[in-house]
Amino acid sequence: MQFDISQGPMLSATKLVIYAVEGIGKSTFASQFPNPLFIDTEGSTNTMNVRRLPAPDSWQMLLQEVQYVRDTPGLCSTLVIDTIDWAERLCINEVCSKRQKSGIEDFAYGAGYTYVYEAFGKLLNMLSDIVEQQINVVLVAHSMIRKFEQPDEAAAYDRYQLKLIDTPKKSVANMVKEWADVVLFANYKTVVEKTDSGKAKARGNKRVMYTQHNACWDAKNRWGLSAELPFDYQEIALYIAQATCANSAPVHPVAQPEPQPQAAQTPAPVPEATPAAPSEGGLPDFWAPALQLMQADGVTVDEVKNFSVKAGNYTADTPLENYDPDYIAGFIVPNWVQILERIKANRIPVPFN
Repeated sequence: MQFDISQGPMLSATKLVIYAVEGIGKSTFASQFPNPLFIDTEGSTNTMNVRRLPAPDSWQMLLQEVQYVRDTPGLCSTLVIDTIDWAERLCINEVCSKRQKSGIEDFAYGAGYTYVYEAFGKLLNMLSDIVEQQINVVLVAHSMIRKFEQPDEAAAYDRYQLKLIDTPKKSVANMVKEWADVVLFANYKTVVEKTDSGKAKARGNKRVMYTQHNACWDAKNRWGLSAELPFDYQEIALYIAQATCANSAPVHPVAQPEPQPQAAQTPAPVPEATPAAPSEGGLPDFWAPALQLMQADGVTVDEVKNFSVKAGNYTADTPLENYDPDYIAGFIVPNWVQILERIKANRIPVPFN
């Protein structure tokens, strides 16, 4: 048996979890993903102009809506479940109702938590199927503060965690974190100062998101993000757009026309085509909008090509004329500000003699 071996970064849709304190703007953040469709379990989007499926009133209805998204191509580019902890309530209600229990604690030996854990695993498997169809999945969640006792520390301390079941034997919270490619924690950054009288005073309400693990919260990312960033979708938009564009608009080689037999009569002269914009190196017209930006900011086509290669969108031997027009119009042009910053950061300053 033989297997194909691939090399290099592979762009794909994103499995992202964003959890935060109440009222910080989690739903607004999720609404900025490409072409989102919401499954709103708690009415968070009632005042927002977003596309949403009917609010699920049961666990089975939630699963049916997820299955509908999975089985309906082109319905959206991002599926958002807002919030996943309210979805867990639907799951708990289903488990208790099905087995005629009044609450999750009524099950012997913690069996109720096991049932919820297994049901949630099936939901995550369905969501993974959606991601394989190049549809982003964003799970929004509330945060909660829990005491955490680390084995090698003298005392327990408080930390922010997902507001999901987290028992020693079955942890839905850990399963969701392991499933996700990216886990972001958003909070208001508060600075505590001592006044002249010696009392502590809190100030500041800057919204930030944390992208790396900390003793006080869970977070992770695979993009090499800074540990702390402003809570703004534009901070991650470049990475989401890269994957979405690269997978929804695959590169196709430019087909060369087959030679036609020469006609007996003399053909009429063909007028020369007028380029849509100044070009560099005889590039096709679809490069024109990008070339205008490049010329204005002093960027060469080689620098744009190097960026595309480092981002994993194209290989170094792909001719510029074979780049997909949707990649130029749908990714390079709308994300030019962020791309320009990365191109400038990669430039090596020339020392003066």
